[in-house]
Amino acid sequence: MFRSIFFETLISFFVAFLFFFFIFFVNQLLLMAQEILTKKVPFQQVALLVLYSLPSVVAMSAPFASLVGTLMTIGRMTSDNEILVMLSSGLSYRNVFIPAVTIGIFISLMSFLANDILLPAGTVQFTRLYRRILVSTPALELESNSVKRFKDTVVVTGNVENNSIDDVLILDKTSDGERRLIMARNAKLRDGGVEGMSLDLTNAFIQTSKEVARQDYDYASSSFLRYLIPQDDLIQAVSSIGPREMSSTDVKKEIKNQEEELGTRLDEEYNRSLTYALSLETALRYGPQREEWNQRSNTLSSFVKGISTAAVIKNNRNLLIYRLEYYKKFSIPFGALSFVFLAVSLGLLAKKSGQTVGFIFGLIIAVIYWALLLGGQTMGIRLGYSPFWSMWFPNILAISIGLLMGIIRIRR
Repeated sequence: MFRSIFFETLISFFVAFLFFFFIFFVNQLLLMAQEILTKKVPFQQVALLVLYSLPSVVAMSAPFASLVGTLMTIGRMTSDNEILVMLSSGLSYRNVFIPAVTIGIFISLMSFLANDILLPAGTVQFTRLYRRILVSTPALELESNSVKRFKDTVVVTGNVENNSIDDVLILDKTSDGERRLIMARNAKLRDGGVEGMSLDLTNAFIQTSKEVARQDYDYASSSFLRYLIPQDDLIQAVSSIGPREMSSTDVKKEIKNQEEELGTRLDEEYNRSLTYALSLETALRYGPQREEWNQRSNTLSSFVKGISTAAVIKNNRNLLIYRLEYYKKFSIPFGALSFVFLAVSLGLLAKKSGQTVGFIFGLIIAVIYWALLLGGQTMGIRLGYSPFWSMWFPNILAISIGLLMGIIRIRR
């Protein structure tokens, strides 16, 4: 009985996996490939980019396939009265749950390995290949109505058509450390070869100002200006790897490093605020007799500013993103296991057409789960909710509902 349920669930899982794999593949990979192909990138390189991106598709498809596959199997067995025959033969619901939970654990581990090992490895190869493509096809980095950062340079573009760009704004710094702003109505993107990427600006306006004295500035205009973005800056723009492309161990180390760095900055800000607080207390205690009295307004303003700065440091957004991604690396793969409890309980309620109903219900639950996951991530970033609860709430909810429904079904 264990082997029968196990292998039937496994077959249903592969069928559902192919379905979700195709959906995520089209959504995430083919759209990317189409965008790159329009920039005349060789097809072989596009195919390799798609290949290196497959681990992320596998990691996302497995949990939802586990849900649908389990629902289809248990739903069919219930509608065909196989569950009733099992119970009449002296077996219990445990003989249904054990193989389903076993395959849920297996799928969760495989999904976690794909997300934690294959995904970072694929990302490294993806980045290396994209660097080579970028050097040969710099137009990939500029899109219509976008903001692009290249090391210390920010390029804001309007409409981009082929190699022609309308309304270009460039923000950078000169070799002397002065802030520079360059504006132009039109620009032509050209491949600068080993030097990088160049923009031929028409009717350009340039303004430079000092970092400290903003009133001290220079400006000029030119009918033609060639602006060069070095190759090293282009490569660096795609070299940075975020927490999503890192393993859970590396993300945990990065979180620890950021916490130590933020802790040091927070202590410095608190000590500075404490100094202002003591100075303000002295002024209020002794009155005009002390020189602190004349500076009490500035001291109070500095104290309030220091407390506000400490609050910003404490709620560091970058650290929050790393924490969210860390818990997400576990919650999504092990969502396959949490789905099993819900899928088995729902499958036991099927009356007829168990596989079809299971597939439909699986898709609905997958959409709800994805909405809860995105909602939790959004609230975690914008409202500062707990990263753990933001990422694990959908799984905990699925397990709770599944166990509750299962207990009710068993008691009946």
